[in-house]
This record gives sequence, structure tokens and C-alpha cells, in this order.
Amino acid sequence: MDHAEENEILAASQRYCVERPIFSHLVLQERLHKKDKVSDSVGDKLKQAFTCTPKKIRNIIYMFLPITKWLPAYKFKEYVLGDLVSGISTGVLQLPQGLAFAMLAAVPPVFGLYSSFYPVIMYCFLGTSRHISIGPFAVISLMIGGVAVRLVPDDIVIPGGVNATNGTEARDALRVKVAMSVTLLSGIIQFCLGVCRFGFVAIYLTEPLVRGFTTAAAVHVFTSMLKYLFGVKTKRYSGIFSVVYSTVAVLQNVKNLNVCSLGVGLMVFGLLLGGKEFNERFKEKLPAPIPLEFFAVVMGTGISAGFNLQESYNVDVVGTLPLGLLPPANPDTSLFHLVYVDAIAIAIVGFSVTISMAKTLANKHGYQVDGNQELIALGLCNSIGSLFQTFSISCSLSRSLVQEGTGGKTQLAGCLASLMILLVILATGFLFESLPQAVLSAIVIVNLKGMFMQFSDLPFFWRTSKIELTIWLTTFVSSLFLGLDYGLITAVIIALLTVIYRTQTGVSPALIMGARRKAMKKYAKEVGNANMANATVVKMDAEVDGEEATKPEEDNEVKYPPIVIKSTFPEEVQRFMPPGDNIHTIILDFTQVNFIDSVGVKTLAGIVKEYGDVGIYVYLAGCSAQVVNDLTQNRFFENPALKELLFHSIHDAVLGSQLREALAEQEASALPPQEDSEPNATPEA
Repeated sequence: MDHAEENEILAASQRYCVERPIFSHLVLQERLHKKDKVSDSVGDKLKQAFTCTPKKIRNIIYMFLPITKWLPAYKFKEYVLGDLVSGISTGVLQLPQGLAFAMLAAVPPVFGLYSSFYPVIMYCFLGTSRHISIGPFAVISLMIGGVAVRLVPDDIVIPGGVNATNGTEARDALRVKVAMSVTLLSGIIQFCLGVCRFGFVAIYLTEPLVRGFTTAAAVHVFTSMLKYLFGVKTKRYSGIFSVVYSTVAVLQNVKNLNVCSLGVGLMVFGLLLGGKEFNERFKEKLPAPIPLEFFAVVMGTGISAGFNLQESYNVDVVGTLPLGLLPPANPDTSLFHLVYVDAIAIAIVGFSVTISMAKTLANKHGYQVDGNQELIALGLCNSIGSLFQTFSISCSLSRSLVQEGTGGKTQLAGCLASLMILLVILATGFLFESLPQAVLSAIVIVNLKGMFMQFSDLPFFWRTSKIELTIWLTTFVSSLFLGLDYGLITAVIIALLTVIYRTQTGVSPALIMGARRKAMKKYAKEVGNANMANATVVKMDAEVDGEEATKPEEDNEVKYPPIVIKSTFPEEVQRFMPPGDNIHTIILDFTQVNFIDSVGVKTLAGIVKEYGDVGIYVYLAGCSAQVVNDLTQNRFFENPALKELLFHSIHDAVLGSQLREALAEQEASALPPQEDSEPNATPEA
């Protein structure tokens, strides 16, 4: 027997036993040794708040510039090799994806390179995740492209008489202006949400909603890439039913497809699909995944240049990639009123995708990410990046997995990847000008495989939760046919409605009282005593209405709950009651409640009273001192007996309810048996 097994046996044989009374609030208060709390004056509090100390300055710097915290602790010998390999692997993947996702954003390919450089550098200083890869992402790029195409369609007439069909440069310049405006506004929204500590907004985008939305986005991306794969000239659509119009347009022009373009695209498609399967199967033996996308770009560029595919076979290519960085430019803020809905959707979706991947990788490697700081980082990356002609960015799922899987330890790997992009922008971009667009289309379609695999969620949710299945399907259908912006809004509304539906299917005191009325009516009808049934119903109605039916309503006075009414119900009537659980206590876990205001106190008082009227206790477990103080100040404990509903923990509340029921059974068994004469109404408390 080795040492580990001995430790397991020793741990299994140990017992941790605690014996103490059930701690209700009253019992616990009697045993506590209270200290007089001396509160600071207002002047002292203001002085403490505005005092500038080195520790405060350091914490503020750590908060807004996380790089100042992890860079000094960088373990060079342990991390440098992993970051180097990861940076190169991510960079060779970021190059083709940047070019391809620019096509989705409806802007010239070089702007995809700009978006792969500036935001990555800024996120290295501002972000809290060490492993995600920031840059163009298919879903966000498609949403940007939808706005650009809606405001600047293919057949727009440029002022001055130049038609966009013949003047693509002027049209593209306008689309870049729209993309910059949307990016700036979405960045401002993200930054403001982060400053206001609204990082929790991601919880409203549940996993079924996000997965259904991204699956629908994958279908949109797939249909928009078909025209580049087939080499046909079709109009790009946006808005409601755009996915249908795009598919129909491609099918109608399929007879005009470019065979050479399709052949090159299918060749790259097969290479990438088979290569990714090889990478997945032998990932344990490979030091790093084979950079298939980069090889596809090099091969496609070489074939296109060698055989002069553009001139000889009319194959569409990337075109001019101007060398150098563009000077900063001010986005057109006059477009904000036309794009604010899209900007809100892009800001929320971009943050949701980023924080979900960041938390997944952070949990895997044992560190924490700050949702609010991630919002600030994304906001600054987008808003400042828009000044340098970038479009909205987010976390790329495929690149993040590569950056983490190849040994990346910090965001220095992302910096190295961005420097590789900078090298292309400044020096080698012209080498990729003959790259066929069909190759980029194939790269995008292959990278959608992970999103299309989310269709396997359907049988899982069918087995586990029909409500989550409904959220997934409605999100997918609405996002597919209404467009990604209005589809997301519809999906959020539906998700909130499901929350309301779930809260309405709990134990309802009104339903319990209604069932009792019906049971008493049926019983009275059976024994032929209708007058007694009417009297019983009237009396039970009076119990439901309580003091509200007898006392006039006082102005702005809070109505506090009475003691719980434990009513006796004739056994003969039980057979008329619908089957259900015998619930006698509801325990509310208040451990995560920091405070409760007057509206919350009134709501809680109403809950305690409604359930008390049907004989169900409502216990509050784990209330903090602040919550108890709020309840006291709002006169929740005007009836002192209500303090017996508070318990130190959930376990104390459970034991307290069990003890109460046991004592009630003993008292009931000690009472002399009553004569079974006629059904009695529920007695008054």
C-alpha cells in the first residue's frame, strides 16, 4: 500500500461532528457578544475616500492596466518558449482569418489586417485574460457587414453621378466609414457598461441563447460565402430574410459559376477539413497544430500567381493590399442614429463571446478574469481602434484554442501574433494580392464546423430541458430569418418570458386556495349540504383576503403579515383534492442578498402572508446583519413573532421546520378524537 492510499483511508475514516442548538435568529442573537459599533463621521469618510495613498494608486493601476501586475512576475525561462510558439501559431492563423473576415464585414481585405493589429496590442495592456485571442470574429464581422450593406447597398448611386457598380472604391470607402461609426459606438457602449460595473449583463445571455444565436450566425456566414466559393456575381442582402434572398440569388446564378474558382475552393476545403481532422487525432503527439490556413493561403497564392488565374480564368482575387498604416481619422458620428441598434447588439454579443471563452480558459488554468475590466478593454480596443480604420473585434474561438493549446502563457503571445500582422502590413502584403477569394471563402466555411456542431445541442436539450430547447430553437429561427440584430432582441425577450413562466409554475397559494374551494364544493354537493358549502367558501374567501376585506386602506401604510395560519382540513375532503406535494415550508436562501429596500420588504411581506394564509411557512436563511437591519427599519418585524422565521443557515431552517412539524404531529395525536359529523370550515387563526 503506497502513501497516497494510506492518506485516502485516513481521510475516509475521519469524522467532523458539530453539536449545537438550532440557530434561529433569536437564539443566535442571545448567544452573540455584541460590540458597540462606532461609525465614522461624514468628514472622516470623505477624507478616507479622497486620500491618495501609494496603495490606492497601485490598486487603481492594477485594475485598469492588468499588464502592470503580471508582467513584472513573468517567469522568463518557463513562459518564453510557450509564448513564442503560441504567438507564431496564432499569427499564421490570424493572417488568413483577418483577410477573410474583412469580406464578411463588407470592407476591403486590408482593413481586416488593421483590425488584427491595433486591438490586439491594446488588449495586451488592458485585458485580464491571458489566453484568448482578440481580433476579427466571424459573427461580429457579419453583423458589421449587415449594417454596411444596409446603408451602402451594392446598387447605391454615389453623389456626383458615379454608380457604385463601376466605382467600387467609392462604395467601399463609404462602407468603411459606416463600419468605423458602428465600431466607435459599440466601443463607447462597452466602455460605459464597464465603468458602470455592468459586467453582469452577460448572465442574461444564457448558454442556449448564445449557442442558438451563433448557430444562426454560422448559417448567415455560410450563405454569404457561397458566392465567393462559386465565383458568381450577386447582390449582398441584409435585414429580414436576407439569408433566404442570398441563397436564392446564388442558386439562380449557379449556371454562371466559375469552375476554376470552385475547383480551387473545393481543393482548399478538402485540405483544411482533412488537416484539421489530422490535427485533432494526433494533437497529443504534435508539438503544435499544423498551420493549415497559412499553408492554404501560400498554396492558393502560388497557384493563382503561377497560372495567372485572374487574367486567364476570371478568378476573383484579394486585390490591392496597400503597404503601410493609414493615419488616424475621425469616424462619422452623424450615423449614430442609424446604427445604434446594431451597435448595442454588437457590443453585447462581442462581450458575451469574449467573457465566456475567457472564463473557460481562466478556470482551466486557475486564475480569474474581471468582467467589468473586460468590458472596458473591449470598449477601448473598439473605440480607439475605430480611429485607425478597424472594425469591431471580439474573441475568436478558433484562434483562442490555438493560442492556449500551443503553450501560450500570457498575452505576449498575442503581441507576437500582431507583430507578424504588422510585418505583412508594412512589407509583405503585396505577396498576397493574387490570393483567390475562393480560398478565403473555404477558410471561413471550414472554421464554421464548430458552430454547426452545435446542432447536436437539440437532442441534449430535448432530454434535459424543454424550456432551454425552446430558447435555442426560437433564438435560432428568429436570428436566421429576422437578422442577427432583431433576432437577438427577440431571443432576449423570449428568454425573459421563460423566466417569468418558470416563476409562475411554483407553488401558488392562490391555486391551493382555489383547489380547496372546489374540493369543499364537491364534498358539500355530495352530502347535499349546499348552504354549508356557501358558508365555507365565504369564510375561506375571508381568510384569503384577510385584513384587506375588513379594514380600510390607509395612505401609504405598509401591511405586514400576520402569524402563519395552520388550518385544519377535513379528511373526507382530501379525496376531492388534486394530487400534489405536501409542502409545509418554503426556505429562501438570503446568503447572496446584500441589502433589501422598502419595495423588497413589501414584496417579501406579501409572500409571507399569502403562503401563511394557506398554512405554508416561509423561512429566511442566511440573512446578513445589513439585511436584518433593513427589515427592521422597514417595520417588517412589527409583529415580533415574525423573527422566528429567520434562521442562521439553510440547514438550521430545515431542522427547524422538521422540529415544528414533529411537535405539531404530537399535539394533534394528543388531542381527543372529534366526532365526524359534518365538514367544518377552516378555523380562524
